[in-house]
Amino acid sequence: MYHTISLRDASPYCLSIRRRNRRRPVPIHSRLLNPTMGLLTNGSADSTPLKFLIYGQTGWIGGLLGRLCEERGIPYAYGMGRLENRAQLEADIGSVSPTHVFNAAGVTGRPNVDWCETHKLETIRANVVGTLTLADVCRESGITLVNYATGCIFEYDDAHPLGSGIGFREEDTPNFVGSFYSKTKAMVEDLLKNYENVCTLRLRMPISSDLLNPRNFITKITRYEKVVNIPNSMTILDELLPISIEMAKRNLTGIWNFTNPGVLSHNEILDLYREYIDSTFSWKNFTLEEQAKVIVAPRSNNELDATKLKREFPEILSIKQSLIKYVFRPNQKTSAA
Repeated sequence: MYHTISLRDASPYCLSIRRRNRRRPVPIHSRLLNPTMGLLTNGSADSTPLKFLIYGQTGWIGGLLGRLCEERGIPYAYGMGRLENRAQLEADIGSVSPTHVFNAAGVTGRPNVDWCETHKLETIRANVVGTLTLADVCRESGITLVNYATGCIFEYDDAHPLGSGIGFREEDTPNFVGSFYSKTKAMVEDLLKNYENVCTLRLRMPISSDLLNPRNFITKITRYEKVVNIPNSMTILDELLPISIEMAKRNLTGIWNFTNPGVLSHNEILDLYREYIDSTFSWKNFTLEEQAKVIVAPRSNNELDATKLKREFPEILSIKQSLIKYVFRPNQKTSAA
């Protein structure tokens, strides 16, 4: 059984951490940490030598990572420092002594990436300065950093036509600059190539079995008045997030297209939603030109080549198979499917 305590609770056990060039005691009760408050106890003496430090405690992916660690008995902590504050990151690593660091923090914008168009400095600070600082601190500490990035840095072009099945590969140069968010992500990805300790995972339009989560791509499009209908690569988190933990265990680095093989269109997803979840559901389509009138920044549409990931993890399902297995069947409400 786990017992939660706060970092501020009194305890006879202490460790010292360096924070702003001062040393002060921080009470600890165990090596396992809670996703919300801090430290947990675990009576097992046969704990794994792994220990993860996760950034993005309040985010969707960061929260899911914490749950996965708990399910697998992996000791973990959420970083308390701001990514752009090097001293705070060093203090986190000094106090936790992780074997791996996961970065699920950053700015995507609320309610969507249009926010970044009017908050450029905040976006740069988190997505560029913060990520690079974390990568540099991890390198100095000899730690692998798993960085959850985005594949929304490409768009269909003459060499990768829509519907052709020719996807962008890991070594391809980003060609989408339609949004400031994507610009920052492409910029930092290029700079991170110089860090041999970084594993960059390009996620796209992430989907999970939690159909109430507002960040879920399915949740988003079921709430839109109108949707475009374009095939895209996507990431089924229920299947791929556990694989990212395995990638850390293998100390894999470099850039990876972190999507399920193949593409699905908006209409194909909504057809499945109607088949499995709500037989009365309906929607309307509109064109990219019509969409442009109601958004600030253009959106990325592309297919990523998942061959490299599939070669490393042959068990990965195609996007449609994964969507049905991990999302729609567990949530099935209709009897016709």
